[in-house]
Amino acid sequence: MTVHPSLQTYADAWTHSIESIAELVSPLTEGEWNGRTPCPNWSVRDIVSHIIGMECEQLGDPRPIHTLPRDLYHVQSDFARYMEMQVDVRRHHTAPEMTSELEYTIIRRARQLRNETRAPETMTRAPLGAEQTLELALRMRAFDVWVHEQDLRTALGKPGNLDSPGSAIVRDTLLLALPKVVAKDAGAPPHSAVVLDVHGPVEFLRTVRVDAEGRGSVDGAPSLGPAVTLAMDWETYVRLACGRVRASAVADRIKAEGDQDLAAAILQHFAVTP
Repeated sequence: MTVHPSLQTYADAWTHSIESIAELVSPLTEGEWNGRTPCPNWSVRDIVSHIIGMECEQLGDPRPIHTLPRDLYHVQSDFARYMEMQVDVRRHHTAPEMTSELEYTIIRRARQLRNETRAPETMTRAPLGAEQTLELALRMRAFDVWVHEQDLRTALGKPGNLDSPGSAIVRDTLLLALPKVVAKDAGAPPHSAVVLDVHGPVEFLRTVRVDAEGRGSVDGAPSLGPAVTLAMDWETYVRLACGRVRASAVADRIKAEGDQDLAAAILQHFAVTP
């Protein structure tokens, strides 16, 4: 593998998750491809279509020329419209078409990664005509396929891989958004601290501290007198932070201590993925 050492973790996590997805969907019957998933408004087929489309874009393939139907009421933004294009264009593909395209795309992308010699800071294609560094692109692909693997496992009743290589990337990526959730969105007061205690296959304790100017930061040191302590299992944390479930639906899996109004505000704004 010639990929830059700082990119290897992302490449390995991506490989593990996307191969797990291929293994999950290869035996599915035609009807199972239409099954609902926790990912809002997307079926099993839609998620796999999205993954294929995003990997094809990383390969530099042209985007499909396709007009979205007018009745896709969940498509409310330019970003959603961009993402839906690769999904809708495959909505009538058969199970063999889906699995064969997925397998072919994985082969092409794996070859691309094996031959990757560009530096991590190289600018590459991003959604909506934007650009992003190669490192960010690979990190977000590793994040995306791990989260969608969990969507598919939930939909198909085949739990697993909650602690696979991609889980650490998902943890770190979601934690980057936590200071904004606590300090800005939930309005935690200056000089306060909020502790997040996550247990299960992935365990960690993080403290979000709000400074005198109302800016948030996150670290691994415990707080002696937090305004709020939120404890939950890893799967619940991922589902909440990725917008797969509302806090009210998993209230029995969340323990909130301290300022209950602030805790409710944090949980209300917990979803950070678009």
